[in-house]
Amino acid sequence: MITLRVYGILINELKQVLVSDEYIRGNYFTKFPGGGLEFGEGTRDCLQREFMEEMNLKVEIGDHIYTTDFFQISAFNTAQQIISIYYFAKALEPISVPLRTTPFDFDELQLKVYSEIQQTETFRFVDFNTFSEETVSLPIDKIVAKLIKEKYS
Repeated sequence: MITLRVYGILINELKQVLVSDEYIRGNYFTKFPGGGLEFGEGTRDCLQREFMEEMNLKVEIGDHIYTTDFFQISAFNTAQQIISIYYFAKALEPISVPLRTTPFDFDELQLKVYSEIQQTETFRFVDFNTFSEETVSLPIDKIVAKLIKEKYS
């Protein structure tokens, strides 16, 4: 089975990169915001929906950055192959969700959500000067982080 995922690279006016810190089924991941493509959805529509669902944030989807060009097994289901598509994203309004400064800084409500559905997330910006492929956890995200860092440094 192949799963399509779509992610947004949002860099703010202070040259900081938005990441999502997630706690999923007992594992910690830092990744780019985004998620799975739903049937009947285009990739850009998917990314706009994901930003609305996760951050209540309207975004403009910009240039395509990268599409997975190698075989990658899902970190969550070894019966699935992942193909990820990355775009630049631009916030069209101020971010209203709480932004953290420390990785995996979940509040009490987020931990309650985790206990119910085995998943929670929070967001933070990472300064571009310290941002690297080591900032993110997933293999495809690491490739994209390196591309962004090389192209925009």
